[in-house]
Amino acid sequence: MASHIALTALLVNDYDEAIDFYTRALGFDLAEDTARPDGSRWVVVRPPGATESALLLARAKDDAQRSRVGDQTGGRVGHFLYTNDFARDHARMTTEGVRFLEEPRHEAYGSVAVFEDLYGNRWDLLQPAA
Repeated sequence: MASHIALTALLVNDYDEAIDFYTRALGFDLAEDTARPDGSRWVVVRPPGATESALLLARAKDDAQRSRVGDQTGGRVGHFLYTNDFARDHARMTTEGVRFLEEPRHEAYGSVAVFEDLYGNRWDLLQPAA
């Protein structure tokens, strides 16, 4: 197996509200939700069809981690959600209440729009050019 990044931890305030946002608003699949002995949970979500990459939704444990929920990348886009149908996904996400920070742009590299997750982390919805 080739090396790859399998999980990226994303700090969240609450497991259930994060699961709801990522599965309902973004259409991700809940791949795992396992209770751990310390009271935490191992929660993994991934875009439909994704096999090698996913998000580990990690509930913030202390004040230092809570202060970083929603700002893990210093206010810049830190996550890139690729799609094969930008218009479909943009419309569905908008209907689900996802907050887009700009109108869709059509650049040489593809169609893109920046949106925020429920905590304020910035994402690109991106359909690469053919």
